[in-house]
Amino acid sequence: MKAFRQMSEESPETPICYQLAPARVLAAGGCQGGTCSHQGNGSHRIAPDMPPCLMGQQQHTVIKYDGLKRLALMVTPEGGGDFRDQAWETISTIRAILRQQGEPMTVTMQTVFIADASDVPAARQLFEAYFGEEMPLTLFVVQPPCCGAGLAVEAWAISTKTVSVGYHGPHLVTVEHDGIRWIHASAGSINQGKRSAYQQAEEAFAALGKVLGAVHASFADVVRVWLYQGGIVEVEEGVERYRELNRARTDFFENYDFNANPLAKQQIGHAIYPASTGIGTLEHGLVTTSLSVQTDREDVEILSLENPQQTSAFDYPKEYSIKSPKFARAMAIRIGDHLTTWVSGTASIVNSETVHIGDAAGQTEQTLDNIEKLISAENFARQGWADAGATLADLAKIRVYVKHLEDYQKCREVCERRLGQIPAIYAQADVCRPDLLVEIEGVAFSQLRKAEGDDERRDS
Repeated sequence: MKAFRQMSEESPETPICYQLAPARVLAAGGCQGGTCSHQGNGSHRIAPDMPPCLMGQQQHTVIKYDGLKRLALMVTPEGGGDFRDQAWETISTIRAILRQQGEPMTVTMQTVFIADASDVPAARQLFEAYFGEEMPLTLFVVQPPCCGAGLAVEAWAISTKTVSVGYHGPHLVTVEHDGIRWIHASAGSINQGKRSAYQQAEEAFAALGKVLGAVHASFADVVRVWLYQGGIVEVEEGVERYRELNRARTDFFENYDFNANPLAKQQIGHAIYPASTGIGTLEHGLVTTSLSVQTDREDVEILSLENPQQTSAFDYPKEYSIKSPKFARAMAIRIGDHLTTWVSGTASIVNSETVHIGDAAGQTEQTLDNIEKLISAENFARQGWADAGATLADLAKIRVYVKHLEDYQKCREVCERRLGQIPAIYAQADVCRPDLLVEIEGVAFSQLRKAEGDDERRDS
């Protein structure tokens, strides 16, 4: 492993020939929301007398808050070659971005989108060889990148100057800073075998609960969940697999009172559940992961957000699922004067009905409208946080799940027109309803507003 890492260790003074400027700088003061004059344009910048180097297409956002520096990275190889070539190109690009930050950085969580399930073992071998004992929590999800690459990676990195990162095995990473502990946990991939979709989900949630228990946490601490389900809209014994996943999730969540979370100090008029994405994959396994937060700090608070133009998922009528999906449209957390908002997988749904059926561009527009409304200051105020809110310009990154590859360019054109330059991955995946063509998720970072004449930080 040491030799593998040293193969690509050049001097820090070596010129970097690829444009590695961030796409966005958020919540850091100064340039924000994708308006920095130093933004890169994705083109190569060659040093004098230096040949072109092999680096993947990348975009990343720098986020600074609460004494932290975080990076959201999206990397896709573009140099061609076989899968191992592409994987190494991706790792090299991530490494180059981290090395240019001017302070020690480590990757804590990454999702590897892979076109062919047979390439998962090679990807795992390469990532484990590079990261060694500091292997981030890594998910391998069989969702082909829409651009045709063999893989694409979303990674989250953090400066270790003031942070303690704990690597507790392949399914558990903790991040501790200034009295707050973040927990990235996964149950890995639960193969279907002879299990029904319900049994598969039941086993996955139980396994994830055990992983959390290893660091004295439980589902009551979870704020964000991702569920990657093979054959999500396939029918088993007359019932769609996603509906059976929802039934299992509801039964499992009955063991937990999310409203009793001590961080949920102000909740207006509805139940609290984690934000969530439930999306299809090309395998019939079920891959799960979660993000939890624990703290005794008084200035930390969470808010479960619902969208006024959408029926809450947990209130869906039985025609959509025997037991309604138990998730929030978004989950927000305030830390001092900073706000983070995790947006659940969002689609072209108004009230509880799919709109713009058969129109991928129209569905993408509606989906972004839904996200914009969900994270708006007006919606936060409606639910009790008058000083909070975010805009589409505050999104650090997005994932766009496209059902049909022929709709990829249509969806991308809408996203680029409305969001500008933003780190993004477009992956081909089944969405949870047969008539939905696109789903988008993301995370926004913004500052809380102070009331006029108020020089004191809001006391939660």
